[in-house]
Amino acid sequence: MTELLHLLIVNAAASAACFFVLWLIGLRLRDVSFIDSWWALGMVVLAWASFFLSGPPSGRKVVLLAICTCWGVRLGVYLVLRWRRQGPDPRYQSMARRAEAERGIGFARWSAGTVFSLQAVLQFIVALPVQLGLFGSRPLGAVAAIGILLATLGIVFESVGDAQLAAFKSKPENKGKVLDTGLWRYTRHPNYFGDACVWWGLWLIAAEGGLLGMATIIGPILLTALLTRWSGVPTTEGPMRRRKPDYEDYIRRTPAFVPWFPR
Repeated sequence: MTELLHLLIVNAAASAACFFVLWLIGLRLRDVSFIDSWWALGMVVLAWASFFLSGPPSGRKVVLLAICTCWGVRLGVYLVLRWRRQGPDPRYQSMARRAEAERGIGFARWSAGTVFSLQAVLQFIVALPVQLGLFGSRPLGAVAAIGILLATLGIVFESVGDAQLAAFKSKPENKGKVLDTGLWRYTRHPNYFGDACVWWGLWLIAAEGGLLGMATIIGPILLTALLTRWSGVPTTEGPMRRRKPDYEDYIRRTPAFVPWFPR
């Protein structure tokens, strides 16, 4: 128990320090869009810190660390490059303007409370499977194998979806059009679905290790809720409906999250 508390305290302190530094960078840039990349990269940091703070290596620890690292580095680098290429995210800019106009909250206070502090807490909770799951003492078995397959599927699904979207946006003739081919034909958000698969897979690997790993189910539940009900699908589709006339028809015929054949 002492080792577990030590790990959580150290991870929380390290995460808070990272978010504080990033907040200072955001103040200087007057832009917080890069925080999306830290959502993934920060979980990798938590996974590596937990790996070194949780005792001798084991098969479960190595698998959890490897999957989280592959997912987080790929996604984090992709989002950094997208931010550098496209500039500030209009969603964050709109939120900052509304906070100042409607509630009189300046950029520094808004970014500290609404963006960085909130994401630090949410990130810490979602990443619990790669923090507490490392304490599992049971050997890897069938449940972990299913988790590995599910997480691998998620990484591939998300990576392919991101690549297809990047290729679509790179062609000037596609401006204002809706991507409805490839994986985007079967789900409006293959990247979000892939994310969910990765973290449910990581939870299965952690849960097989014991009760502590099972208790981390709050992580994938929270992530799925965020993606489908709060910061994922809703915030993405609102602007798309306003900018792209064909998007309403795309919504009618294409599943929002779990892939299926279009109607």
